[in-house]
Amino acid sequence: MKHKFILCGIFSAFLLAGCGGTKPENARPTESAPTASLRIDEATAGSISGKVNFSGEATPGRPIDMSATPACAAAHQTPQLAEDVIVNGNHTLKNAFVWVKSGLPEGTWPVPAAPAVLDQNGCVYSPRVLGVMVNQPVRFENSDPTIHNIHPLPRVNREWNESQPPQGEAKMKQFAKTEVMISVKCNIHPWMRAYIGVVEHPFFAVTGDDGSFSIKGLPPGKYTVEAWHERYGIQDLEITITPKENKTIDFAFKASP
Repeated sequence: MKHKFILCGIFSAFLLAGCGGTKPENARPTESAPTASLRIDEATAGSISGKVNFSGEATPGRPIDMSATPACAAAHQTPQLAEDVIVNGNHTLKNAFVWVKSGLPEGTWPVPAAPAVLDQNGCVYSPRVLGVMVNQPVRFENSDPTIHNIHPLPRVNREWNESQPPQGEAKMKQFAKTEVMISVKCNIHPWMRAYIGVVEHPFFAVTGDDGSFSIKGLPPGKYTVEAWHERYGIQDLEITITPKENKTIDFAFKASP
């Protein structure tokens, strides 16, 4: 019995050594590869520009009834119209978010230190559509003489819901993940709505009064470019940018049947 006990002990030690009980002297902890820090190369960078066109008959913006809050109604000499669809005089769409959806090199782009601003002015969000980078500061302001309630409704970022007193101190926030788009509402004034596009790079734009957009500094490559509109959905275009190329692309949305 004594000999059997000694043999079992020797056999157990052998198994421990053979199964990794002792690490080799040259073993090192696994380290993840560092993420490349990306910069725009002005020597080769190209750009894309164009318009978000619209065809068909758009429904005129409906007047917003702000009478429940006299301070809101008093801010407008004529009734404020809903901004979910704004068709410009040249048959283009305002407030379309255009961004490079895929194709960029892997790595991290510098995040602007300056905050993007979303104001509450005249009891509407201004701008209606805002683009920011992941972790870029966003300053929420209240220029109105009435209380507001800021309530983003993300699907992948953290949801929050905070009140802001009349002309109160600005609130500084950030969004940690890519998300196109985040709807923002005011729980006090149900007509108030804005949208924030959060992306990991600086290659995005929002169309204005002429429906145009411009995205500069793109490295040469093949890309998917997406245009988003709150009423008419999304469209994707596949493009190739060669060094120093300035490419023109247009999106074409149609009125719903």
